[in-house]
Order: sequence, then structure tokens, then C-alpha cells
Amino acid sequence: MISVEQALKIIDSKTSQLLKHKIQLQDTLDFVLAESILSPINMPPFRQSAMDGYALNYDESISDYKLIGEVAAGSGETFNLKPGEAVRIFTGAAVPDSANVVAQQEIVNRIENKFTLTKEVQVGLNIRLVGEQIKVGITALEKGIILNPAAIGFLATLGITEVEVFSKPKIGLLTTGNELIKPGTPLSHGQIYESNSVMLETAITQHHHTKPELVKVKDDLATTQNALADLIQKNDVILISGGISVGDYDFVKTALENLGVKEEFYKIKQKPGKPIYFGTLNQKLIFALPGNPASALTCFYIYVLPALNKSAGKKFEGLKIVKRKLKNTYQKKSGLAHFLKSVSDDEFVEISDSQSSAMLNTFAVANGLIFLPEEIELVDAGNLVDVFLF
Repeated sequence: MISVEQALKIIDSKTSQLLKHKIQLQDTLDFVLAESILSPINMPPFRQSAMDGYALNYDESISDYKLIGEVAAGSGETFNLKPGEAVRIFTGAAVPDSANVVAQQEIVNRIENKFTLTKEVQVGLNIRLVGEQIKVGITALEKGIILNPAAIGFLATLGITEVEVFSKPKIGLLTTGNELIKPGTPLSHGQIYESNSVMLETAITQHHHTKPELVKVKDDLATTQNALADLIQKNDVILISGGISVGDYDFVKTALENLGVKEEFYKIKQKPGKPIYFGTLNQKLIFALPGNPASALTCFYIYVLPALNKSAGKKFEGLKIVKRKLKNTYQKKSGLAHFLKSVSDDEFVEISDSQSSAMLNTFAVANGLIFLPEEIELVDAGNLVDVFLF
């Protein structure tokens, strides 16, 4: 067995970012930008009105202004305003070069085609300058940024229609177990409902990765091996739920060996989730997770999620880690690290009652996992502990 820290280092060292490819801007949500983007234009590309009002050639010695026209947003019409002249203008419209103030309509007292100002103004009021947001040739977005709606909208304002991003990993998910049946089917004696596939699928998509290919097999070596061969051929990351222990009906490890998968490690000094397997084949990552649901989800958050994120061009990071004060004293034996379901606020964290690796009821209402290193035996209430926040 190896430590939690050793396992993470091995997974990190074996995980590579996937290839870059160009996609249409509207399809880039949650992808990672693979190249920095320089602005092809000034934004705004012209002097732009920030208000509905009047663009005027302002002179502090003049009290009455004459209205000589109108400029709507999108209009290409230009005016050469003399001192004391103005045009009606709307938000987003191009301000005439000869105008030096846009007076919002609320401070204008207008009678027909003449008006006066009811408040003092300063030169430059309500005029967005050329390149005020960004100038041509300046970096608009840095490589490595995760594209969110605001970033996509920003690129669209610059006229950009496609960008280069890191590919997201294709994921295969295999579940094993003769005792497992689909929810909604009547249970026979000795059967339980299969929950790990839907649990892991939603955990994957919650963190903005692609929906996995799902395959369910019985506990049989040939069937397991054939299904794994197909998943490995088609996907970048393969998750296996169950069948990795050493029972008479656990065939996953043998199937992986037969397929030439290199075992990077098997078993970690932790609770829950000790019997986790990690292997590689031609830069593809294979994680065999424990069958117990709480163990499987814990191992996904701690080990699989950082690998998926790095494959997609992000950092090798998973859940956010924070420091919280422990509400209740906790004692354990040294030798195994513990991941404890917990509920925390901005200051304190409380260990949940049930920590069984087979039960999800307390996991369902937890908002984090406390991490206690293997060498620790006693943590007193009030001490700071690391918490992985969901």
C-alpha cells in the first residue's frame, strides 16, 4: 500500500493534457482555452455614447444648444458640430468627433429643437473612448482560462467566432456485480439496486466533464475483459466500479493484466477506499474504484477528478480545500488516513454520525470531507483540519 500523497503524485505524473482543437465559440462553455487570444479590434471601435441623451459641442460660455440631428445605435451618419450645436443620441451610438460631452436626457430642458443644461457637465462626460475596454493587439484572454458565459460574450464582442481549446477526456464507466439490478426493477432475495453508475455520472457532469459511456457487466472474466478492451479503445479515462477486491468473483484486476494495463498502484493507506487501483495503457488512465458507494465517491473526488481536470487543460486539482475548526474530538489509529463525511460552515466543521463506506445517507447531506493524515491519532475539538468542500 502507498500513502494518499504518493498516490496523488503518481496520478499527476501519468496524466497529460489532451490535444488542442478548434471549436465554434458558442460550444466552448467550460472548455479550457489552449492559446492566448489577442484582440483583433479596439473595443469600442469608435467613441461610444454611454447614455441616452444629447451629444454636444460643449462650451461653458454657451447656455443654449441647438439640435441639428439624431444618431441612433448602428447609424453611420456623422455630424460636424459647431460650438453650441448638438444631436440627439442613444446608448451605444457613435459620438460625433466634434462632440465633447454626452448629456443624459435627465439633465436637459428641451423646447422643440433647443435645450439648456440643468446641471454642470465636464468634457468627456458619458463618452466611452476608443479601446476603453481593450485595444487592438492586447491580450484579451490568457491561455488556461476556463471559458464561462462572460468570457464567451467578451470574445463575441471582439468578432471572434472560433477558438482553440483543450479537448475534454472521453470517459468510460464500467460497473460489475451479479447482485446489482437497475432501479425500478422488483428486487429478488440477495439483490440490491445499482447506484454507483448514476452517482458517478452525475459527479462527472457536475464538474463540467463529458457524460461517460456506461457499461454494465456480470461477474465473469471473459465478459469483463471484452467490455474493458472496448472501453479502453474508445475512451481516455476508464472508471470501474466494483470487482477490484480479491474475492472469487472479482475479475477486474485479472482482466486488466490480460489486456496489458500497467499497474501503477493498488491499495492506498486510507479509509474508506483502501482497495483502489490505478493503471495506465498508452497514456490512457484506468481507475478501478471500490464497490461500496461512499468509498467510490470519495475516491472519485480525491483521485479521479484532479486527473480529469488536468486532462482537460486545467490544473491537477479537484475539490477546494479549506481550513475549519473541528467541533468534535476525533480519535483513530495511526496507519490509515481518514476521509470523514462532514458538515461545515465558514468557521467550524462537524463529523457526520455514520461513516460506513456502504452508506450514502450521511454523504447525501454532507458538504465536505475532512482529511486526517495517516500518522494522526487524536484531533481535539477546536483544532484546524483540512476539509475538501463539495
